Order: sequence, then structure tokens, then C-alpha cells
Amino acid sequence: MEFGKLTYQEIKDAAQSNWIAIIPTGCTEQQGIHLPVDFDTWFVGELCNAASSMVADKFNINSLVLPIMPFGPTPEHLGFGAGYINIPQSLHESVFQEVLQSITEQGFQRIIIWQGCGQHHLSPMVERFLSSVSENINVFFPALPYQNIWEKFVGPDVIGGHADGFATSISLYLRPNDVRKDKIRNPDFTMPDWESPDLDFSKHTDTGSIGDLSVASAKLGKQLWVALVEECSKIIYDYDQRTKADTP
Repeated sequence: MEFGKLTYQEIKDAAQSNWIAIIPTGCTEQQGIHLPVDFDTWFVGELCNAASSMVADKFNINSLVLPIMPFGPTPEHLGFGAGYINIPQSLHESVFQEVLQSITEQGFQRIIIWQGCGQHHLSPMVERFLSSVSENINVFFPALPYQNIWEKFVGPDVIGGHADGFATSISLYLRPNDVRKDKIRNPDFTMPDWESPDLDFSKHTDTGSIGDLSVASAKLGKQLWVALVEECSKIIYDYDQRTKADTP
């Protein structure tokens, strides 16, 4: 299911067979004092690959997960002074426009862009791109189920935001050796205006985290992960059902 592990002939066959192409977007930014800066990139890759595999096994729906771009716009984390690779929004859009150009030239017509960071605004670029290509090309930004799944297991009153109990639990379950367990603690934080163009995380948290970390555990991480993969495989399934009749 991984684009980067196939030969060019296998990729050509996948495009000709109307496989779905999944483009995960990652980023490199601070994740508090206890998680590595690659969390968003690692997480979106693990999730897309797991959901792609599940939907193939359960429904015989084929998709390819592209290699993850580990960099994106992350100006809100510059105030911590380290741990980031910040890509300007214009360059970010240009890179992914070329990704879309490349995979549609190869024959992929059904494309999911799976955003691994909340600050990745690619919809305007995609609209411009679609206006210049075949009407058979379909690009989908899924509404991600993370918050709903979080509330299912811990309730709506447990605050999350960034490098929080969700991210920490997933990490404790899937890659515990990468978590600095001795540094897990609740931060002193205030909730930011997530849509502010001047968002600066360093003004809202003393550790880089925003949210309640006291609930974090590997057990919770397993529960979250199983539900995440199931729900995200349903997203791919639903997309396939909506679009497979609309593409030649």
C-alpha cells in the first residue's frame, strides 16, 4: 500500500486500475518536552498506512499512501527557538501542487489529502488546480474523527490541543521508547485562538503542550488507535463508494 515501496511499473498498474492515492501532509515542530518533533509526520503516516491496509483487507479497496512530506508551515512554534522546520505557505502550496500534477499525470484520478497538521491550508490551491485539469479528477479533504474518538473514551471535558493526552497516549502505545516518560506533566497553559494569524504557542504554554496529560496511558492509546484505524478505514471506504462510478 506504500507508493515508495513499489516499482514504477506497479505504480502505473495501480493508476490504470483506478486505485486511490492518499497524500499525507506532515510537519516538524515542537511537541512539548516529552514527545519528539516528528510526531505529526510519524502519526499521519502510521494512520494512513494502517487504514489503507485495513480497507484493502476488509473491502478489497486498493489505495496507495505517498511518502510523507515532513515539513510545512509552522510559524506558531518559532517562539520555542528550536525543533522546527518552517516552510512558507506559498512554498507549501507550490510543493503540493506539483505533487498533484505528478500523480494526475501518472493517471491517478481519485486523491485523498490527509492533513497531518491543523495549519495546513491547501483547499484554495486544490481548487485552482482542479480548474485547470480534467473534470474526472477528484480531490478529497476528509473531516478527521480524532476529536470525536477522544471524547468517546475520555469525555468532552478532558482538554486537548497539542502534544496532549491524545498524542501522548498514542505514542505510549505505539512507540514508548520515544517518549520521555519522566517529563510528562500537565503544562501551565491557556487556550489560544487557533485561527489567529499571529498565533504563538510560546505565549500560551510553558512546556509546548496544551491540554490535560494526566489521563495519558498506553492502555488508552491502544483504545484510541483501534478506533482511529477503524474510523479512518471507513473514510476511505465511503470515498471509494462515492467516486468509483464517477471515474473511467
